[in-house]
Amino acid sequence: MHRRRRTALVLSAAAVAAAPLLTACGSDAHPGAAAVVGDDRITVSQLESRVNEVRDAQRAAIPDEQQYEQAIAKTGGLTRSTLHTMVLDKVLHQAAADAGVDVSRREIQTMRSGLEQQAGSKKALEQGWLQQYSVAPSRLTESFRTEIEAQKLAKVIGADMNAPEGQALFWKALSKASKKLDVDLNPRYGTWDVEKSKRADTKTPWVREVSGNGEAQPKQQA
Repeated sequence: MHRRRRTALVLSAAAVAAAPLLTACGSDAHPGAAAVVGDDRITVSQLESRVNEVRDAQRAAIPDEQQYEQAIAKTGGLTRSTLHTMVLDKVLHQAAADAGVDVSRREIQTMRSGLEQQAGSKKALEQGWLQQYSVAPSRLTESFRTEIEAQKLAKVIGADMNAPEGQALFWKALSKASKKLDVDLNPRYGTWDVEKSKRADTKTPWVREVSGNGEAQPKQQA
């Protein structure tokens, strides 16, 4: 389990340096959609529902009004970052499918069990991912699936995430998938540019910085 987490963290560190970013303009070819990714529409209502899941989870986890307001302030760009995450995950899913990567329920459960043990409890894990990555507890399973996909994709395509060349190979696969899906964002949220990516506008579990000792550190909400 230790080796698995270190692999994921190395992968995540590389992703921070190369993740696609949202820029200032876009097209409005799909009214009512926050984004169109291939044949899938992410509607504005779906985006708002996902944001509300996070806000409801934050409210439940933080009964103190002042602390809750501080948490809201720290995630003021939640709508845009949530859409970024939803689109980026779909791009990763496509890249993984193109590479013949799939994820089993057993693999997801193994990751969940290991992370719960590392965090100290199921509640601590849920609060840690909510606090650090704005992932609501109800979305943990699909979040774990996405992280495992990223690990397995890197392995299948032979991308050594400890080396710049490997990182470039990994993001080349995502760039190819992004072009295939022809991602189109509602102009109110920006446009999608996987080619010129330089930084991450959001934190997701598989796109995150490495902690000082190379281990994930979910913390229980105070």
